[in-house]
Amino acid sequence: MSSPNIKTQSSPQSSNPAQLLDNQLCFSLYSASLAMTKLYKPLLEALDLTYPQYLVMLVLWERDDLSVSALGDRLSLDSGTLTPLLKRMETAGLLVRQRSSEDERRVHVCLSPAGQQLQVQAAHIPGCVVAQSGLPLSDLFALNQQIKTLRTAMHAPAPQPNPLPPRSKPEHSPKKATP
Repeated sequence: MSSPNIKTQSSPQSSNPAQLLDNQLCFSLYSASLAMTKLYKPLLEALDLTYPQYLVMLVLWERDDLSVSALGDRLSLDSGTLTPLLKRMETAGLLVRQRSSEDERRVHVCLSPAGQQLQVQAAHIPGCVVAQSGLPLSDLFALNQQIKTLRTAMHAPAPQPNPLPPRSKPEHSPKKATP
């Protein structure tokens, strides 16, 4: 008996339900991410932000004056990706990067007054996402929690895969030496 949400239609190429595209969690997450990005694009263009810049702003609106490494940890971005992004945002006047007086290797990121003001202009965005989803807020909170749990599990060390059973080798008769 199959699970009620698993498609079992077969095609000439695949009779394994686990190999159907619509049954792939990765594809559901990927296509939902694409749809989410498409939704955010016009909302953020109105604020002259890209999606990664918006994520930086969300973190800084939550807690200003973070080190670049703390910001990278929070966003799961390495410094090679984050540094150019922050430079562009500083050039746009949204934030200020400052070397720490205690440790010159550390760079702190603070919102500029324009970056602080942008929070007011962006306040409508979460409501737009909720409205577009068509889901009750409680369902969205539960879904978000499930995705966070999944993300945590995916970052954990992977269990050792079961080894494939050895392939049966074709029987070869020993070659006779030729004189």
